Amino acid sequence: MIISLVGYMGSGKSHISKILSEKLNFRLIDLDKEISKRNKLTIPEIFAKKGEIYFRKLEREALEEILATEENLVLSLGGGTPAYYNNMEIINSNSRSVFMRASVGTLAERLSKQKEKRPLIANIADEDLPEFIAKHLFERNAFYSKAQFHVVTDNRQPEEIVAEIIEKLYL
Repeated sequence: MIISLVGYMGSGKSHISKILSEKLNFRLIDLDKEISKRNKLTIPEIFAKKGEIYFRKLEREALEEILATEENLVLSLGGGTPAYYNNMEIINSNSRSVFMRASVGTLAERLSKQKEKRPLIANIADEDLPEFIAKHLFERNAFYSKAQFHVVTDNRQPEEIVAEIIEKLYL
């Protein structure tokens, strides 16, 4: 089984995927890290040198390859992955998808602490972050909401979130 975690940046995909993969003894793949490794560049470097369209093509190729495997794995997707091409459809066809849902307030609070690692928001003032996130979420929620399972991550401990995901997947 492949479990794909989708959601906006800062929703907890990377952190939860680590705990979930350990608990289930599944392999873990972070799609952004996989793309970085394959291209020997960080995601911000790919965006800066080649642009977002080039990045989205690399992302799609890596996604298709990973979803074609038969192994048990947890796949942590980039925040934009579901919103391009027909990615959400192939994610749902080839894996169990879980939308990690978090409120704008939670996302703004988490993301303000990690802006230097996030090319999309690196130059946005903290006071403008909630509005930016709200607009972005409005566009992306149509894709995220197609996930087979939804889990709220606001004000919850990681272990509690992982337990809910496992319960939803195995019932």
